[in-house]
Amino acid sequence: MAITRRSLLAGTLALKNAHAARVLSIETVSLDSDAYHGWPTLARRANGELLFVCSGGRESHVCPFGRVDMIRSKDDGRTWTWPETLVDTAIDDRDAGVCETKKGTLLVTTFTSLAYEPVLEKASGWPAARLAKWRAVNERLSVAERKSLLGTWMIRSTDGGKTWSGLYRVPVNSPHGPIVLADGRLLYPGKELWSEPKRVGVAESRDDGATWKWSAGIPARPGDSGDDYHELHGVQAADGRIVVHIRNHNKVNAGETLQSESRDGGRTWSVPRAIGVWGLPSHLLRLRDGRLLMSYGYRRKPFGNQVRVSGDHGGSWSEAITLSADGASGDLGYPSTVELADGELLTGWYERPASAPVAALRLARWRFGG
Repeated sequence: MAITRRSLLAGTLALKNAHAARVLSIETVSLDSDAYHGWPTLARRANGELLFVCSGGRESHVCPFGRVDMIRSKDDGRTWTWPETLVDTAIDDRDAGVCETKKGTLLVTTFTSLAYEPVLEKASGWPAARLAKWRAVNERLSVAERKSLLGTWMIRSTDGGKTWSGLYRVPVNSPHGPIVLADGRLLYPGKELWSEPKRVGVAESRDDGATWKWSAGIPARPGDSGDDYHELHGVQAADGRIVVHIRNHNKVNAGETLQSESRDGGRTWSVPRAIGVWGLPSHLLRLRDGRLLMSYGYRRKPFGNQVRVSGDHGGSWSEAITLSADGASGDLGYPSTVELADGELLTGWYERPASAPVAALRLARWRFGG
């Protein structure tokens, strides 16, 4: 069939429109307006319920008060519950991930940190009440007891989140947690945080998230240090390959997202490659039409959040689609996206709006098409 200029133009326009987006609304959904919220994950259950987890109860980006909070929505994100606290150790509980397994089990992840201790040691000129509060929290435990709480953690619920297991250690951490493969296995792309060397790769569970074991490493590019790979997330594409994105802080492609792939179910992985995306970290979602969607924070002016689409299972990615560009600073992002039954998409992230004193959970409702 002859290709005319008109048909070529029509095809180009159709492709452009397929990767265009129309943002319908952006709103703040965290009701606890006095607390700083950070590093969230949004997930949609098989029954349509939305779960939005984060590090809540905070004073600031670095502080000793972080805990894992969750809010829920049963009406596609139009209204949200008051937060439930799921994890609150005696030190800082940070990035929260959530996923639902094929059996309906909920898995929530976090990691603990003592990054606030150097801040406290150098505190000077603080109001007396603030200094007393920080010290009181920190001194609940001895130095050895605080260090013993450092770890990468998971909790598990088999009744829809009515009750939860205690904290148990898992081999790796990443902001958005594990993913579910077509065969029912769970794969957790991530990084070891509190061991040496800090391996980067995947852990696997074959018992619905109850236990985990290290499965395979992801090799570093020649000249790269694996210590400068961070905050992984993955997805299984429609052709079976598993795609993992990596936050890169090596000098080459610094601040960009790298991509590694496995074509044998996660047993071996390709050397990461640059995909031409400045922004981090990436959350991956397979849409119902088979396309892959990556969501990521854009921490340059104009500060905000972007998405890109792949129609070839991660082989290539579209130009950036901007969802928000009105952040007050680079302290924002970690977006994740879910697809609703009617084709609308919801992307959730954290940021401090210019009019607010602390970071809040934000939600964009959008659709593909011009």
